[in-house]
Amino acid sequence: MPDVSVNIGGRTYEVACQEGEEHFLKSAASLLETEAAVLSSQIGRMPEARMLLMSGLMLADKTAGMDEKLRSLEAKLGAQEALIEEMRSQPKPEPERIEVPVVPQGVRDSLAELAARSEAMAGELEDRLGLSAQS
Repeated sequence: MPDVSVNIGGRTYEVACQEGEEHFLKSAASLLETEAAVLSSQIGRMPEARMLLMSGLMLADKTAGMDEKLRSLEAKLGAQEALIEEMRSQPKPEPERIEVPVVPQGVRDSLAELAARSEAMAGELEDRLGLSAQS
């Protein structure tokens, strides 16, 4: 069983852990050290047992808050998954029939005639302007 040295609140502790768990122990000790540093900056030097107790309680409070938030998010996720499943189980909607209006042939013929007249007038105007520009 390996021994790991951790520093918490300016004090070094030798802690035994399972093989391969060293990284997790150091991470946990780092969290405890962060809380101890906050306490030391706010209160100053205090007895070792009190510092460790207060640091542990602060971490426990944060953990309890995270657990509550996790439960709330899991409940929301469950509700969303149920809604998704409900929507998936509903029958698919019937396709909508969309009617595209058709322009009557008479209107198309009238528009074509107007276009032809406009083009003829434009050509005539260009011819007149071309002649007047040469004179």
